[in-house]
Amino acid sequence: MKRRNFIKTVSAASAGVASVNATSFGAHTILEYKQIIKPPKLKEGDKLGLITPGSYISVEEKEKSIKNLKELGFEVEFSDKLMLMNGYFSGNDKERADDINEMFERDDIKGIVCARGGYGCVRTLKQIDYEIVRRNPKVLIGYSDVTALLYGIYKKTGLITFHGPVGISSYNNFSKKYFNQVLTKPTEELELTSSSSGNNENIYGTTTIISGTASGELVGGNLSIVVSLIGTEYDIDTKGKIIFLEEYIEEPYRIDRMLTQMIQAGKLSEAAGVALGIFRKCESKEENPSFSNSFTLMEVLKDRLSDLKIPVVYGLSFGHVKDKFTIPFGINAELDADNYKLKLLETAVI
Repeated sequence: MKRRNFIKTVSAASAGVASVNATSFGAHTILEYKQIIKPPKLKEGDKLGLITPGSYISVEEKEKSIKNLKELGFEVEFSDKLMLMNGYFSGNDKERADDINEMFERDDIKGIVCARGGYGCVRTLKQIDYEIVRRNPKVLIGYSDVTALLYGIYKKTGLITFHGPVGISSYNNFSKKYFNQVLTKPTEELELTSSSSGNNENIYGTTTIISGTASGELVGGNLSIVVSLIGTEYDIDTKGKIIFLEEYIEEPYRIDRMLTQMIQAGKLSEAAGVALGIFRKCESKEENPSFSNSFTLMEVLKDRLSDLKIPVVYGLSFGHVKDKFTIPFGINAELDADNYKLKLLETAVI
């Protein structure tokens, strides 16, 4: 089995001071913890904390989230902050951060599920108590805007987090399978095989952009959130890592601009590989005046990524789609761009 070099994987009960690694991109230096913390696995009957760290949810979305998690075999707990509304956020920044801190600190809460994404997670990063998180490692899962939490918590604590379904997602058999295989019944190696049933959600199917295989730590998430963190204290060194990216309802020119920023920031040239999920509804819209002159999404992806000297594949089952992988953020994996597969090379929970 391939293991990370110079990276020590520790159990939740382990103690010690994490060392740091400094990598420079121009004038910007990225410091990262070398000590990796794996949270305890989830068990049937565990109590999960439901939070809204970004946008608010409706009563119907709250009920759907609770129903989804109970059908997975868990109890659900939430605070009085869950249903707050503050403009396009749930609560204000402090209230949302306090809810995150409280759920990590509570001994009875064994995992944390974000009810939805939306926007706002990035504004909580300054007010999260990372020492509380480090002392109380537990599963945190979500995607889209939640990418900001995955980045911030991993960067500041070394805790493995999870890019996967939110409370209001469609927990179909595909998504349940990978949720359970990663979080409740872990195995030393797990192959994530993309769904072939979502053609209406992924007009390109799976496409090899650059052939090959690669291994490295998994980091990434929603493209626009990843790009927004470049140059901040929550930015992550991508050298030798597999970057996974997805996007939703963005015009091709915006995808072009964000990938160009990643290229110019040095985020892709030294990566081990790029695993693209499904960029749903990212074609130019007919009502757009420049529609007839727009490049297609695939033309943009190939133009921006084909010159990289690393494996690149499009169409893996993650993103704003029904069939979702649960992808551990920070563990070793192997990408096979020719066979459209991502293999986890170690367990993400203990």
